[in-house]
Amino acid sequence: MERLDSGEAEQQFDLARKALEEEDFTSALAHLEKALDLCDNPDWYSYAGLCIALERNEFLTGEDLCLASIEHDEDNPFHYLNLAKVYLAAGKKGKALETLRQGMARGGNERILALLFQLGTRNPPVFPFLKRNHPLNKFMGILLHRRALRRRGLP
Repeated sequence: MERLDSGEAEQQFDLARKALEEEDFTSALAHLEKALDLCDNPDWYSYAGLCIALERNEFLTGEDLCLASIEHDEDNPFHYLNLAKVYLAAGKKGKALETLRQGMARGGNERILALLFQLGTRNPPVFPFLKRNHPLNKFMGILLHRRALRRRGLP
């Protein structure tokens, strides 16, 4: 009987991942809840955390679930991707970038690379000895950007 429940749980998890790819978070969350009721698999917590954060706007719960998955299996880059998406939904872009970089260090995947590319990188300050938010850095950065005189990634 337990083997049958495990197979049903895997099937529900697969349906949840398909719903996530289609950005149907309500359906994905319902399938994940069924899967977790049948088989409590810590590897699935990050997906549940992502759905809870995006569907219910419960970002702390989503973050906690993703971190529990990472604690259970720290070498799975999908957990880092899900946590980064939770951070982005919560408006924490810096933490999201840091998390994506950690995911790349753990093996990475094409989805992490795509999200990193989509988020982009910031140019270094024009005057590195001044703070980034200094008016002179802001003004010169805007001016040089508009004139297309700055190249990305150079200090």
